[in-house]
Amino acid sequence: MGSMTSDPPAAVDRDVGRLRAALENAVPDKDDSNLLIGTWNVRAFGDLTEKWTAGSRDSPKRDLHAMSCIAEIASRFDVLAMQEVRRNTTALQYLMGLLGPEWRFITSDVTEGSAGNGERLTYLYDTARVQPSGLVGEIVLPPGTDGPVAQFARTPYAAGFTRGQAGFVLTSVHVLWGDRPADRLPEVTAFAQWMRDWAERPDDWNENLLVLGDFNLDRIGDPLYEAFVSTGLWAPTELDTVPRTIFDNDKTRHYYDQIAWFSKPDGTSMLQTLTYTGRAGHVDFLPHILTGLTKNEVSWRISDHYPLWAEFST
Repeated sequence: MGSMTSDPPAAVDRDVGRLRAALENAVPDKDDSNLLIGTWNVRAFGDLTEKWTAGSRDSPKRDLHAMSCIAEIASRFDVLAMQEVRRNTTALQYLMGLLGPEWRFITSDVTEGSAGNGERLTYLYDTARVQPSGLVGEIVLPPGTDGPVAQFARTPYAAGFTRGQAGFVLTSVHVLWGDRPADRLPEVTAFAQWMRDWAERPDDWNENLLVLGDFNLDRIGDPLYEAFVSTGLWAPTELDTVPRTIFDNDKTRHYYDQIAWFSKPDGTSMLQTLTYTGRAGHVDFLPHILTGLTKNEVSWRISDHYPLWAEFST
């Protein structure tokens, strides 16, 4: 068995070292003037096999080797929104131990029902860099709402933070997958409209309002993407060319995951005390860790999605 107090095998040290070097090239360093926000759908992040290497009969396959790599990635951000955290929080609690005493998390409860898939939406944050502002809430549509959906399958989750004098609000979502792309359109449409209404309400704790998470969008220009941007949501163009999942290729590229904020009709950003620096991207962990495994095997240990990030100045 492995534990946080036992020495990791050489293979774990090697993978973490390679991943750390890659992250230094892929993600900006934390400094006094920047804010690094990430989002990551971490596949079925629930239980954990407490061994350095999960065996063929072990379930789940996520082991301490994988957790060490996940922690190395998470530590690069000031705030990380995680989707697919499950009812069982064993892996989440272990991850917090790896990140250390300066890290905290805020998480939603589970959205009940089969469509909820036993999932939570969670924020990890580095208290040396950011503090919670006090605002948390789930986006619940009022009864009798006249819109494309009566309610969200997985309740979007908002949390406010501060970095120095700047406050910001993140709202994380994991849109229902459905049997076909058209099944996702009502939720994407309803979420984009609800968030726009919030952004425009005066005196409603909406300074620097950002949305992020897994929107299950397909290609730029298709109805799902158009619904996403229809209310003025703007995602950095630097994210247009990066893959979202480890199974993507140039012929089957998707835009599932996003980090976005609103702009005015003339294109002016509605962010107030944050400024996007023009730097955003993803973390490609595949070449550096668990290289003897198939992509599918890696997906159950790390994730099938890549983390996305964006940098802001305060």
